[in-house]
Amino acid sequence: MKALFDTVSYDCSRNITRSYSTSFSMGIYLLAPHMRSAIYSIYGFVRLADEVVDSFEGYNQKEMLSELKVDTFKALRDRISLNPVLNSFQHTVLQYNIEYELIEAFLESMEMDLEKQLYTNSLYEKYIYGSAEVVGLMCLKVFCNGNKDQYDALEEPARKLGAAFQKINFLRDFKADNLDLGRTYFPGVDFDAFTEPDKLAIEADIEKDFNDALEGIKKLPKEARFGVFLAYIYYKALFRKIRKLPSHRIMQERIRVPNTQKFALLVGCYLRNGVNMI
Repeated sequence: MKALFDTVSYDCSRNITRSYSTSFSMGIYLLAPHMRSAIYSIYGFVRLADEVVDSFEGYNQKEMLSELKVDTFKALRDRISLNPVLNSFQHTVLQYNIEYELIEAFLESMEMDLEKQLYTNSLYEKYIYGSAEVVGLMCLKVFCNGNKDQYDALEEPARKLGAAFQKINFLRDFKADNLDLGRTYFPGVDFDAFTEPDKLAIEADIEKDFNDALEGIKKLPKEARFGVFLAYIYYKALFRKIRKLPSHRIMQERIRVPNTQKFALLVGCYLRNGVNMI
């Protein structure tokens, strides 16, 4: 029965999410049960492409990403795939009417990671949109479940939240991106001369994204609000930790929030949600 294969496919995407991200896994777990599988499937798909461009050095990454793109749209056309991650993803895309343009933009940003780029402002904005903002929009499609007015009202805040998360990732992974992968995403920023003014300007941009995103989180459907707010709180804690460090520390280590602190944040978030303080 195909229903069994579909269940196994969603389980595969869920396991990928739990293996790669404790923060997003906990946030997804706090969504309404009927939303979880769809969000797992989106993360599983995104993770698959990320792994191709970030982790598979020594393999033909360009060919692998091209094959993934072909297989993705074949799965959408055929409404099935023998790749469990793509099978669960196609089901979610079709169920929630996720625009193919969002998928194409995401894959285009992944393709940008296969070449060394000198990021201008326009290329940076294009990469942020495709690698992060569209992922937020895919999730928003699930949260709004066909309510177009609600989706339209929350589209911009969802993009801002995705952008904030991605820019924090860039700061967190600044050393690895540059030394291991040869990437410096921030326009006009030289890894060898990353200054305090550079860092402060990036942080001010992230702070604005966070503020705009929070207004949208408050207006999310109740079934989605708690889980998204928890992810926001986790990243805000990481952001605060990064802000306290001098610029040279960002170039020396990967900053993280320990699991004990994440648990404390979960408890605090739960209490705030219970008294409607989001």
